[in-house]
Amino acid sequence: MKLRAVNEWDALRTVVVGTAQSMGGIPTVEESYDPKSKEHILAGTFPREADCARELEGLVRLLESHDVRVLRPHNVTDLNQIFARDVGAVVDDRVIITRMISDRAEEWEGIAPLLQSVPDHLQLNPPQGVRVEGGDVMPMNGEIWVGYSAPDEFSTFTTSRTNQAALDWLSDQYPDWNVRGFQLSKSDVDPRANALHLDCCLSVLSGGHAIFHPEGLRLEEDRAWIRERFGGNLLDVDAQEMYDMQCNLISITPQDVVSCPTFGRVNAQLQAWGYNVYTTPLQETAKMEGLLRCVTLPLQRHA
Repeated sequence: MKLRAVNEWDALRTVVVGTAQSMGGIPTVEESYDPKSKEHILAGTFPREADCARELEGLVRLLESHDVRVLRPHNVTDLNQIFARDVGAVVDDRVIITRMISDRAEEWEGIAPLLQSVPDHLQLNPPQGVRVEGGDVMPMNGEIWVGYSAPDEFSTFTTSRTNQAALDWLSDQYPDWNVRGFQLSKSDVDPRANALHLDCCLSVLSGGHAIFHPEGLRLEEDRAWIRERFGGNLLDVDAQEMYDMQCNLISITPQDVVSCPTFGRVNAQLQAWGYNVYTTPLQETAKMEGLLRCVTLPLQRHA
């Protein structure tokens, strides 16, 4: 397989969609590692495997109806493999095998068999000391945008998934690309104050538009840079809308965007900007702090 992804919106040809098969049941609060999952465990509303499987199958049908080839992870028993995005990231013609928190490291076992035909020199393995998850990595036509945590916050928060060392490592792997980092706001207890990954607070579209939760970025200078970059082509969403994962969309072509049917304000703005919006429900899956971008790992996008 020849990998290719240079941005967030070229036509999607091949993608991995996560699986809810044998996802391991309801974890304890101690076993969970994000505040939204903890909230739903305590409330007795943590999603059931059957509901997540139904939602993911609906997404697969939508993608296949747009001639996208969909692959699924090989099943690892009693392991949550829904969020395929975090396990890897394709940038240009190489795959970054992300180094995740230890609780999630086994997820690579389900993805690796799908990439057996990719030569070793096109598979990048972060060294010890570098931590990076795919939800924090966005290829942007010659730039790689990376959500990360500074050393003090990385050592404090379980929700800090990508560290500052990842910026230098990615710069070394992609010397012809500019790596731009954005510090994320983190909380282990309040899901409305926690940007788990960059794609939880920013969604970039083909026409120079973006959906953005400003408070998801920790530094005002980063917020100001995004505002200057997108100008009037920016839709701000509030903390509740970020909590509902309304920044976590996926483009299947430059004109076609997948969203959720309950995202009324976001969907109306997308249509006003000229995009075709296709919706599929994923609200049970969203209870684990991930949505459309999180459950998909693009392997091939073509202009």
